[in-house]
Amino acid sequence: MKSQDRRGFLKLGALAGSSLFASSAFSISSRNQIIKSEAFDKNTKTRFLGSGKDRIEVSALGLGCMGMSFNRSFIPDKKPMIALIRKAYEMGVTLFDTAEAYGPFTNEELVGEAIAPFRKKITLCSKFGFDIQNNKMTGGLNSHPAHIREVIEQSLKRLKTDTIDLVYQHRVDPKIPIEDVAGTVKDLIKEGKVKHFGLSEAGPQNIRKAHSIQTVTALQSEFSLMTREPLEDVIPVCEELGISFVPYSPLSRAYLTGYINERTKYIASNDNRATLPRYKSENIIANWSIIDILTEFGNQRGLTAAQISLAWLMAQKPWIIPIPGTTKLAHLQENLGSANIEFTADELTKLTRDIANIKIVGDRYPTPQTK
Repeated sequence: MKSQDRRGFLKLGALAGSSLFASSAFSISSRNQIIKSEAFDKNTKTRFLGSGKDRIEVSALGLGCMGMSFNRSFIPDKKPMIALIRKAYEMGVTLFDTAEAYGPFTNEELVGEAIAPFRKKITLCSKFGFDIQNNKMTGGLNSHPAHIREVIEQSLKRLKTDTIDLVYQHRVDPKIPIEDVAGTVKDLIKEGKVKHFGLSEAGPQNIRKAHSIQTVTALQSEFSLMTREPLEDVIPVCEELGISFVPYSPLSRAYLTGYINERTKYIASNDNRATLPRYKSENIIANWSIIDILTEFGNQRGLTAAQISLAWLMAQKPWIIPIPGTTKLAHLQENLGSANIEFTADELTKLTRDIANIKIVGDRYPTPQTK
């Protein structure tokens, strides 16, 4: 497939948007099936990270692996999680996301073991940027160039690989100029230890500064039907610069699946939802109208709330690649089915309008973290 320059990146976005509305029914096949018999079509359901000669072809959805060992209350047994990652690959997933901070460290070890049989056939992503002392998160950030190098060396060992396909700065460190961070990663790319550079939760100004030093392939930030701010601030910048967008928590930490409710109990020592305003019992109740809308929409079409939520994200731009996480095969199959969903113009317009009329109660992070 030919390389896609920035103009092509923008053109592709326009074409995908128009083709989205060309369907006369909520389906993709002549037999009016809403979802194909296979949960994921390896041949056609792919997207691109980045643009130009260095773009990466990946599956339309990736797999966020964090919850398999960190921050989701329970920690499943290792063997089933390895089996789930390998099953995801069999089903067509080629984008796998982890970070040194997940555990810390244990998630990289899990992913490294799981992907070993097909390492060269997938895109492996990890992250640096948090301060970790004595195997514990300190709550601080650390993107000093020397520390970045240390993190990458250790991540390579845990991931059992000689290069990381896409490495993100996990959070912007205000103490370190973003140009220095980008320059360090640029050197690591020259050395072959990293192939591509990404940012996470960066704003427009930092995206531009970093991109001027080293091409930013992808921006990873929270984006879902409950967190739509990226549409107004960073996604236009990504489109301008040819940077792909990777939504994390695309199902709003399971809220948009309907899987959690006001009675859900979180293990505070291993679940950040216990500290997030949006997941307080009263706010879960206040926001439940969004689940009602998704359920009604899905019931008429044989779809789940999660599938509609993911399909809506992918409908925004062809270079948006969500990375929902799960620890369950049934949910993996459900999520991957969303790649085969298409909306008519009327359906997408109505769904977007109905969701936009809902005022989401509760911030996604406490105020200091949001800043």
